Amino acid sequence: MNITEVRIKLVGSNSERLRAFCSVTLDGEFVIRDLKIIDGVNGPFVAMPSRKLADRCRKCGCKNHLRARFCNECGTRLNDNRAIRDAQGRIKLHADVAHPINPAGRERIQDEIIRAYQEELARSAEPGYRPAAFDEDDDLGPSEYDELIDDLKRSAAVRSHAAAKTESPDVDVEASSRTEPNSAREPSHAGGPSKPLGPGGSFSAGIL
Repeated sequence: MNITEVRIKLVGSNSERLRAFCSVTLDGEFVIRDLKIIDGVNGPFVAMPSRKLADRCRKCGCKNHLRARFCNECGTRLNDNRAIRDAQGRIKLHADVAHPINPAGRERIQDEIIRAYQEELARSAEPGYRPAAFDEDDDLGPSEYDELIDDLKRSAAVRSHAAAKTESPDVDVEASSRTEPNSAREPSHAGGPSKPLGPGGSFSAGIL
């Protein structure tokens, strides 16, 4: 297996740990996209392309990623501890869709990618640097982090909609307190509308 091309796409500095996306071409015939270069404790490392693990809602059967707290379809509250764990007890949220099958292969691929990343990083510091152009068919698609944000937004919208259905309309307590019961109202004067009282308590025409 020969790594014939490595293409790097640097990300902005606003990302906390993600440094770049890359694609790798093997033997000039096979392309693997959406590898990620992540800043780790001991320096950058390469994360293989992966998909989010999901399970089905017990109520409607819709699939939800394991971080979702509510079903994206029906809004049902999901169990927070439904994610599986690996041999070390760590929560497993993603599964690699392409990966080396032995440590030597992984190290070889990672060394090539990190070397290309450092070269691209050095070029980005030069005046007039322009990132490498990607054709539309070769452009790296949105990452799982972008999809996760979209899923969280959809889940929040569904949750708000479900809550709106169950909430009772608010009662205007202040308005109800301003309305006096009929028994507490002052009786009206028979024979017509009441007239303002004069200074001595007698009825007057109300003309100042």
